[in-house]
Amino acid sequence: MPHRRPDDRSLGCGRFLELLDRGSWEFVTRLRGHEVVGIVAWTDDDRLILVEQDRPAVGGRTIELPAGLVGDEAHLVGNDTVEAAAARELLEETGFEASEWSPLVRGASSSGLTDEMVSIVVARGLRRVGEGGGVGNERIAVHLVPRAEVPAFLDRRQREGLVLDIKVGLALLVPPLKSR
Repeated sequence: MPHRRPDDRSLGCGRFLELLDRGSWEFVTRLRGHEVVGIVAWTDDDRLILVEQDRPAVGGRTIELPAGLVGDEAHLVGNDTVEAAAARELLEETGFEASEWSPLVRGASSSGLTDEMVSIVVARGLRRVGEGGGVGNERIAVHLVPRAEVPAFLDRRQREGLVLDIKVGLALLVPPLKSR
């Protein structure tokens, strides 16, 4: 739910976002879906699933964790969960399904800019069932990067002009699967 207060003053509203003034502080709130879920997805052979997509707000393409909004579609408002949104977004963006989910961390995405919260979950037991690529005009490219190559991959992509979403670094906190 948004953190809106009765004394907040709207400075402007678009289709998806509203700019609010609270005292001397301006911030952005979403009109639907106030929580983002990011998915740390390591395959059984220890490859990290990353997505690349256009992000006009940063002026180009980004490298990110698969992610999406919780409860942003009208039929989901009030009935969506972090895990359900994670499963939906992982499939849409990457073509993978997961058999195991566990929470990693939850916090503010940019506490000086927005009331949006982010939950990062870990997906395991992955199985590719589709192509991914997103929905509509998302044009998402899927990358499966071996753990040892992640830092070099990210460095190379940044040198090529892509913007790194800072949440990607959280994936490196997840240890490899133990040998069975």
